[in-house]
Amino acid sequence: MNLIEIKHVSNYVLKDVNLNVNAGEKIAVMGSTGAGKTSLLRSIELLDIPDTGNILIDGDEITSHNADLKNIRRKIGMIHSSANLFSHMNVVDNLCLAPVKLDGLSRRDVSRKAADLLSKAGLTTKAKVKPEKLSAGQQFRVSICRSLMMNPKALLIDDPTGDLDPAMSGEILAMIRMLSKRNITLLFVSNDVDFIRETADRVLFMSDGEIYEEGTANEILDNPKRSKTQKFMRRVKFFSVHIDSCDFDLITLQSGIRMFSERYGLRTTLAYRLQLCCEELVYEMLFGACVNAENISLDLEISYNSADSSTTIDVSGKGSEFNPFSEDITESDNVHLGVTVLRQVSKEIKYDYTDGINHISIVI
Repeated sequence: MNLIEIKHVSNYVLKDVNLNVNAGEKIAVMGSTGAGKTSLLRSIELLDIPDTGNILIDGDEITSHNADLKNIRRKIGMIHSSANLFSHMNVVDNLCLAPVKLDGLSRRDVSRKAADLLSKAGLTTKAKVKPEKLSAGQQFRVSICRSLMMNPKALLIDDPTGDLDPAMSGEILAMIRMLSKRNITLLFVSNDVDFIRETADRVLFMSDGEIYEEGTANEILDNPKRSKTQKFMRRVKFFSVHIDSCDFDLITLQSGIRMFSERYGLRTTLAYRLQLCCEELVYEMLFGACVNAENISLDLEISYNSADSSTTIDVSGKGSEFNPFSEDITESDNVHLGVTVLRQVSKEIKYDYTDGINHISIVI
């Protein structure tokens, strides 16, 4: 039986998307940044409004002009990439608020359920703790527990491990594995190949707002048929981080690169080069393209292509047009010493400036 039906849905991101999700099915959504993964999930709860098309949840059309949005949304739990917990409440109060206020249940009954969920999530000792005292991984687990308090038929989970280090990612993925063994429908955004292979019944690969290819985990991960999927899967082993301040945590960045290198068996010398290049690239962009920007927004991604053992660093950021490689730089120019280093260790360097965004790609 179809729990979720999406028919010819289009909006500012999505393009004529069609999808049926069966009750109890576990579906992973893969794709590059901007492919439409998050918008797909948000559209199901009508957080992103379709311009055209219809969405039905358990037979009720949420896109109808007279839809009972409140009751339809109760069937679906949405867990965002940021936990969005109420900061003034402790953990157990965050969990109990909705069942008490919306369903009129007794605090005693919902407190028992909250305690049971926190126990299964390994968070019993955190029940009376405020969200600010929790790690990002713990906050995300609490967010999952909060959604489960309302007994949803499906959970939509947006990129649960995108900005977390491997240790915290492991915490969250373990909990989602636990959910996958229950009779609950899961639709989750992830590019973690090992996790998808273990958890998903079906995989959607999105590109340019469309479901470009779909199939079983083995079909998409190991034998994709279409060119964009093939190219993506060759580069799916990646590490990414978002930087929004000149005072970013360089130690955390370097540690993440080291763990990424260890995970995929990269040589120690290559790991060191990656750390050096990423540091130099980030600082070049911060003090070049972003120096006059009101808000700093840089995205750094490292991808490892196991087919030819090449490693690529991509840095994208809003700001004025700035190509640190556009001029001949001498080693005596200390301001651009990093550029000299990058040129020496790189096999290929590409630069592009489109729609106010600088993009540098370096192959090591």
